[in-house]
Amino acid sequence: MSYKKLKKKLKKAHSLHGFEELKLQYDSLYKIKLKQKDDIIGIKKAGELAVYILTCVEERIAPGITTNDINSIVEEITAQHHARSAPLNYHGFPKSVCTSVNEVICHGIPGDTVLKEGDIVNVDVTPILNGYYADTSKTFFVGSPGNDARKIVKVSRECLRRGVSAVKLGNRIGDIGYAIQRHAEAQGCSVVREYVGHGTGFDFHEPPQVPHYGKRGEGIPLVPGMVFTIEPMINLGKPHLHVLADRWTAVTDDGSLSAQFEQTVLVTETGVEILTPFD
Repeated sequence: MSYKKLKKKLKKAHSLHGFEELKLQYDSLYKIKLKQKDDIIGIKKAGELAVYILTCVEERIAPGITTNDINSIVEEITAQHHARSAPLNYHGFPKSVCTSVNEVICHGIPGDTVLKEGDIVNVDVTPILNGYYADTSKTFFVGSPGNDARKIVKVSRECLRRGVSAVKLGNRIGDIGYAIQRHAEAQGCSVVREYVGHGTGFDFHEPPQVPHYGKRGEGIPLVPGMVFTIEPMINLGKPHLHVLADRWTAVTDDGSLSAQFEQTVLVTETGVEILTPFD
């Protein structure tokens, strides 16, 4: 679809007929399921729960707890709200949350790992509430961080902020990745290529894929009703990685620290709305 044709569709997207036409177009072209008002309300509620779970975890993060303790907290809070954890049994993943410590980039499996003073740990949660999914993560300091930990967490958080700021009508998915990559590399850090953001809301992972690197003006045009994650994984060293024998845990090849922050966002007619808002 040309941008000229897309602009014509966007002009009438505020009407029910226009939005339905756009929904059909994006489903046909990209397999993207645009979300309507009731869907967005449901995803927001799941997002509120996701942020609350992270808040409860953050209160317990301290030297001496295990990553399995974090899993227990997530399971308890999720069950209390009559929700389910999307990661549990997803393609065989054995736990309810991903806990990625230090050089672990993503998909760390909770277990007997004891968090130590100076560690960093990313906690990635995705509750399913009333059939709707919301996906979010934060990287936490364990005790007092060193300089490298402070740097990578600061850069990763700012990469997320810049990626979210690039979400607006007239932009494309490549603009998001461009904003993230430009900042990360300017700080001497690198962007992981193998794992990307993704659509969500109706399912854990939906189209489109949202790379955290890219070129301005490339990729799928952003339109109202798109819901997807932005979740840049930023390494202090090189971007290269390998996956451990458990077939899940991705770690940096050079042993450098890696950090990640993630939000689920909605494209609106005026820009962007974060559906998993945290400070």
